[in-house]
Amino acid sequence: MALALSLGRRGQGRCWPNPAVGCVIVRDDRIVGRGWTGPGGRPHAEPIALEQAGELARGATAYVTLEPCSHHGQTPPCADALIAAGIARVVAPLQDSDPRVSGQGFERLRMHGIEVTTGVLADQAARDHAGFFLRTEQGRPLVTLKLAGSFDGRIATATGESKWITGPQARRAVHGLRARHDAVMVGAGTARADDPSLTVRDLGVTHQPVRVVVSRHLDLPLLGQLARGAGDVPVWLCHGTGADAERIRAWEGLGARLLPCAVRGVQLDPHDVLRQLGAAGLTRVFCEGGSALAASLLAEDLVDELVGFTAGLAIGAEGLPAIGALGLGRLAGAPRFDLLETRALGPDVMTRWTRALREE
Repeated sequence: MALALSLGRRGQGRCWPNPAVGCVIVRDDRIVGRGWTGPGGRPHAEPIALEQAGELARGATAYVTLEPCSHHGQTPPCADALIAAGIARVVAPLQDSDPRVSGQGFERLRMHGIEVTTGVLADQAARDHAGFFLRTEQGRPLVTLKLAGSFDGRIATATGESKWITGPQARRAVHGLRARHDAVMVGAGTARADDPSLTVRDLGVTHQPVRVVVSRHLDLPLLGQLARGAGDVPVWLCHGTGADAERIRAWEGLGARLLPCAVRGVQLDPHDVLRQLGAAGLTRVFCEGGSALAASLLAEDLVDELVGFTAGLAIGAEGLPAIGALGLGRLAGAPRFDLLETRALGPDVMTRWTRALREE
């Protein structure tokens, strides 16, 4: 199952809106087939592994990281493929949260005499599939918030200088994280100040995440990197319903996708922003700031994972904080996360934090 989970992670960022599933087929203590969800969600992991196994699948055990699907979508049901191949036992950690499946895949397998074992490495599988579960259960994608700053929590000097607070190893790790998410998201202030490309570079990957900018008024540069590349790498713009019609037409002409979102107060409602992204198919979003967007997501309890890159320098109180005002009066109201990992990356330190994402 650990191998199947590691295979499934290879599909993260590439197979949305489908879950990134891994499958390993074992016969006589020998691996005879393995697979993971293909780009765009097809083919599924199980038929890939079954094709590798061929006749050796008969009487074998299939380790699958999520309940095999039982409905006819753009591919036939994986439960039927396992039955037809003669699989004797299926080990899967979790039931699928998609109402079209949700226990029916396991039931179909059992009806055909296949032994079903559940719960193996369920906690890890729940974390790997958290974005898929959040989208099917709550209508929104998982949000990973990345913050890269100084030891005292600043992301730029008072004059706006920020390149580079962290070193090349940390920046390379950020590109790896981008590649494992369906989309990279920033606020309008970051898009204006940094003119980012938000692409994955120097890793040899062929796919690119969707680039999302949250901008109520669409007051974004039409000659920047995002605008120039909108026809090649997807750019989605979350904007207010009152955004200027001429700007909407201009961005559509450049190839961007426009997502009108509800306004609450002086900014876009972060709940509706994520609902719109979930409705468009995204399951995992990597938010790279800025401070106002980070604060709005944290304040609304919409951050599922934190990734911090900390450099060994101090900028001081006059620098730009990594997170905007949260309006907290008591520590009890502060969002808290559990530490998952600490790692040195050259001169910097990466920490990864998470909260409980799903209860069985």
